[in-house]
Amino acid sequence: MFEPFHGNYVWNLGINLALICGGNHGELDEVCRPVREAAKAGADAGSAQLFDSWIAVAHQVARNAARDEEDGFLLSAGAKYLRASGYYLGAERLQSRDYAPRWEAYDRGLELYYKGAKLRGLHVDKVEIPYGDSAYNAIFVHDGSGVARPTLVAVNGLDSMKEQVDMAGHGAVNLERGINTLFLDQPGTGEAIRKRNLPAVFDSERWGSPAFDYLLTRNDVIHGQVGIFGLSFGGYHAPRIAANDPRYALCAVMGANHVWGKRQRERLSNEGENPVPHYWDHVMWVFGFADRDEFLAYADQITLDGQVEKIRVPFLITHGENDRQIPAFNAQMSYDQAINSPKRTLRMFTKADFEVEHCGADNGTGMRDYIADWCAQTFAEMQ
Repeated sequence: MFEPFHGNYVWNLGINLALICGGNHGELDEVCRPVREAAKAGADAGSAQLFDSWIAVAHQVARNAARDEEDGFLLSAGAKYLRASGYYLGAERLQSRDYAPRWEAYDRGLELYYKGAKLRGLHVDKVEIPYGDSAYNAIFVHDGSGVARPTLVAVNGLDSMKEQVDMAGHGAVNLERGINTLFLDQPGTGEAIRKRNLPAVFDSERWGSPAFDYLLTRNDVIHGQVGIFGLSFGGYHAPRIAANDPRYALCAVMGANHVWGKRQRERLSNEGENPVPHYWDHVMWVFGFADRDEFLAYADQITLDGQVEKIRVPFLITHGENDRQIPAFNAQMSYDQAINSPKRTLRMFTKADFEVEHCGADNGTGMRDYIADWCAQTFAEMQ
């Protein structure tokens, strides 16, 4: 993984994710240079300084986009607005919930994502998925033709957002293979937690089945060819949903997460890297807990033991052999227990793939493209 901040995994991860989401190396170098010394104090201590550095670059990229737009160079403007969106969202993601400036950055990131997508001629529909007595947000990425196509439901990780996952190329590579994508901000992520205060739950089918119900209302979806894909913590959610809603035609994960609850107890002993600064504050916010012990007791339920055995559709697991957040044995556990899947596949990414970190954070193309290829092939086999 590209590591501009020696020994600071969390900040390095943020920079790598920004690159994967279309960030420019020169612009991100300008983010890093002013805060290299601050990085040595740890991920939590200097996060506000990192935020300021990132936002300064985001502001300038947005100004550059506005200049292109004024000159009538709309495609160039759109590309810059999307990059600026990635920087605003990347900066916001690394802050404590009590850090007030994050909220303006989040709103600006959403605004520029949709503006950039429109100027680039991308087909992105804003969607609301009914959930209990509320709803959560999603985006439906399609080719605009109206032709019915296979569709993937994309599930976030603990701290990712639907716009970031799309900007990481998943929507584009799926479209190239004839697949629409419904990107969710499921409870606990993105707009669901930030705008609607909807916390994460262990029984993911509570919100995963309504996503399928929504797709049944669209004429540009082949209703018998809807799969579910999850990355990072989504590597728990997606299999859990496929196990409990047999309407999903396939399941694929980028980063297995078989015993996520157990991993939280290991993190108390500083085992493994965290995805964001202020980790315990973040995870308790996501799940709606004020007490860490109460959260850990709840998290004990978050396991795929007894779940993946119920999956009776094709199931793909990808993982990096040097994943520093979620150990690779999680992938083997999910594979070994998926005994009723008619097509179970485990693809471990190694040094030869130039992609060994958590969810491909050191590359961003290997697992992504393999998943798209496998899903396209598997959908084709259903015809």
